[in-house]
Amino acid sequence: MRTDRRVLVVRGSREFLLAPGDTQETDLGILDLPADATSGTVVETHLGEPFEVRRLRGPDLFDHLERTGAPMMPRDIGLVIGHTGVASGDRALDAGTGTGVLAAYLGRLGVEVTTYERDPDFAEVARSNMVTAGVSDLVDVRTGDLTDALDDLGDETDDGYDLLTLDTGDAPAVVERADDLLAPGGFLAVYSPFVESTRECVETARETGLEDIETLETIQRRMDFDERGSRPSTAGVGHTGYLLFARFRPTFE
Repeated sequence: MRTDRRVLVVRGSREFLLAPGDTQETDLGILDLPADATSGTVVETHLGEPFEVRRLRGPDLFDHLERTGAPMMPRDIGLVIGHTGVASGDRALDAGTGTGVLAAYLGRLGVEVTTYERDPDFAEVARSNMVTAGVSDLVDVRTGDLTDALDDLGDETDDGYDLLTLDTGDAPAVVERADDLLAPGGFLAVYSPFVESTRECVETARETGLEDIETLETIQRRMDFDERGSRPSTAGVGHTGYLLFARFRPTFE
């Protein structure tokens, strides 16, 4: 696993993710990235063609992390962050790591993330991706099923997690334990591509006593602007899935 922070090396539509000291062959020549390269540095290939070094930013993760499946879209991640207000210093418990895009975004916010991935190969890729994103010190990728670890997680935090995020087929089983996992005022966010699973999670959240339950279908439409006028794009409706949000508000007597 790499331990160096990588950067983007860009020229027009050409974009390479490299670590300081790497060599990259391009159609414009061989590029040797200096060990001291920083954002804004201009480096040249052996043919004298310039490239610019840029810092890896959050949206770049979606394009450059190694994929093991369909990662959560940036617009869905934005809703999770916006609706829960998760911030630096918070603790998040996540299940269904996959590529790890959500975990990486949260880590770059300064959130301490514990994430579970069932597939050992996927988990290993996710760990490498956390190194690429520069958040391996904040994101703990564990191999296994979160439902098998629920009874032990209470020993890791006395106050509970500030955020519980789920992207798994057995999400309802975890939602059922949300009141044991979340800190007072903490948030639950469940992503699912299927409405049936989302409905089951909503019903479980109600039975568990969670509050502020809200479900959103995430759809975005691109706009087309040309000499004829302006209109929504006909390229597609932009549906990605369903997001359930809820909050743990315990009552004290």
